[in-house]
Amino acid sequence: MILYGIPNCDTVAKARRWLDQAGIDYRFHNFRVDGITAEQISAWCDRVDWTTLLNRRSTSWRKVPADQQKSIDQQSAIALMVEMPTLIKRPVLDDDGLLEVGFKPERYTELLTK
Repeated sequence: MILYGIPNCDTVAKARRWLDQAGIDYRFHNFRVDGITAEQISAWCDRVDWTTLLNRRSTSWRKVPADQQKSIDQQSAIALMVEMPTLIKRPVLDDDGLLEVGFKPERYTELLTK
């Protein structure tokens, strides 16, 4: 199981704390240190809609020029997320067939405690 994100993100910190308290083993992938590839994001887009991955509420999104925001499609979104990984909604939890974007404690409980 891999949890993708950035360590100073409050939501990522909450997800990490939840996983630690639940005793669930995972590896943390820091976008800023470890990077992210277009291939990885494309693979995620095969499992969830690209609009779910693109965080349009982030401060990074506000830095994207308006004309680029208006003409965004999957390919340009993937390129932008590779260039600025902080545009990826966080955290992304990837465990074989499971891909969960964002963090809600009740959703993690539903998915990860059986």
